[in-house]
Parts: sequence; C-alpha cells; structure tokens
Amino acid sequence: MTRRGRVLTFGGALAAMVAGAVVGAIVGGVTGEAIAIAFVSVGAIAVVSLIFLEVGLSEDREREREAREAREARAARRRPPPLRRRRH
Repeated sequence: MTRRGRVLTFGGALAAMVAGAVVGAIVGGVTGEAIAIAFVSVGAIAVVSLIFLEVGLSEDREREREAREAREARAARRRPPPLRRRRH
C-alpha cells in the first residue's frame, strides 16, 4: 500500500469517527446516539483492521526479503570457484 493510500484509508476511518461524534452531538436524542455509535464503531473497526493489514504486509515484506537473501546465498554457494592459472 502506498503512503497516499495509507493516508486516505486511515483518514477515511478517522473521518467516519469524527462525523459520528459530530452528528451525534447535532442530532441528539436516541437517533443521534445511534448514528454516533454506528459511525464511531465502523470507524474504529476500520482503524483496527487497517493496523492488522499493515502488520501483515510488513511481515510479508520481511518474509520476501528473507527468501530473496536465502536464494542469493544458495546461488553464491553453487558457483564454482574461480579457475587458477598455473605458473610455468
């Protein structure tokens, strides 16, 4: 995920939480409270889900880096030693 994508997704989730708080304060009563609970809950769930996504993606990147290093190490071991010239 790009930096811009992260900002937009986390920002959208936080905007939902703020919108829920604002609408809950403006509307009032049971309806406002229900809207506030819904928006804040959805926003909070999105934030937690995005955090888990970021952790998973970082683990995938680490695993890929380790696999690449292991492939390079195996390739280096398979190379024959350089030929030495004998002096006459």
